[in-house]
Amino acid sequence: MKSFKPALLAAALALFALPVMADPAHPKIGFSIDDLRLERWSRDRDYFVAAAEKLDAKVFVQSADANEQKQIAQIENLISRGVDVIVIVPFNATVLTNAVAEAKKAGIKVVSYDRLILNADIDAYISFDNEKVGEMQASGVLQAAPKGNYFLLGGAPTDNNAKVLREGQMKVLQPAIDNGDIKIVGQQWVKEWNPTEALSIVENALTRNDNKIDAIVASNDATAGGAIQALAAQKLAGKVPISGQDADLAAIKRVIDGTQTMTVYKPLKLIATEAAKLSVQLARSEKPTYSSQYDNGSKKVDTILLTPTPLTKANIDVLEKDGFYTKEQIGL
Repeated sequence: MKSFKPALLAAALALFALPVMADPAHPKIGFSIDDLRLERWSRDRDYFVAAAEKLDAKVFVQSADANEQKQIAQIENLISRGVDVIVIVPFNATVLTNAVAEAKKAGIKVVSYDRLILNADIDAYISFDNEKVGEMQASGVLQAAPKGNYFLLGGAPTDNNAKVLREGQMKVLQPAIDNGDIKIVGQQWVKEWNPTEALSIVENALTRNDNKIDAIVASNDATAGGAIQALAAQKLAGKVPISGQDADLAAIKRVIDGTQTMTVYKPLKLIATEAAKLSVQLARSEKPTYSSQYDNGSKKVDTILLTPTPLTKANIDVLEKDGFYTKEQIGL
């Protein structure tokens, strides 16, 4: 048996060392999600994967379980897999600068999903108009309680969306504050959007104010749920208007029961489908159509903003018409 000549052997080994070339027809997409234990994100995942697969893309999903170090490690893992695009729902929007830089160095495009990653060279951002969501929340509560003492229950301080929501809320509330119709008697951010912490915060707020809180602007349904538990303990549930966001099933039932005034519906199938389309376009070096730009502290990021819908008891059937929940789930 003849042996390989050294030059031929070296050439053969070199072939195995070549990097796997990207296949634009079948792009690989990494999806790094804050926390799949939450109903909201598991829905996004399912819609995103289904839409991406229809576009001949393969999706690798990772859940950080609300842990920033775990998310960084998972992004590094996706980079090592040689994906074409990484889509990130950041747990902490401020700590991903280096991870994003590593991805870009490897020639991987990065999309910020629903929450804007700050101070990083990301390629695109897709979300609902969160300032508009904040405006809807404040408007819904203000309509129900045009005067009185207000408490502002914010989202996670690590989530840039929480701050944008507050900006939208204050756009609506500031005129009523200025003319003396309402008074902000307290405001607090809720770590990790945790309902148990929201419960504790509102319990303390009620104690400090002798239960004289007339309205609560809560920034999502999870925190609203915690707040409503605190109100219920004081027999105030249904008497104090409170907002939300995400159209969680528990929140929808509270809206029907009258303990939660409103929520904001963000069609998850829409954002997930559009994000999958955007990711595949970036992987194939096509040019997506953007609606605006957001400054993330590092650059002006090309952005797609989608329109949310305020929901009250009057239009709750929108969810059934959209296929978001069945009539039986909602209890209509």
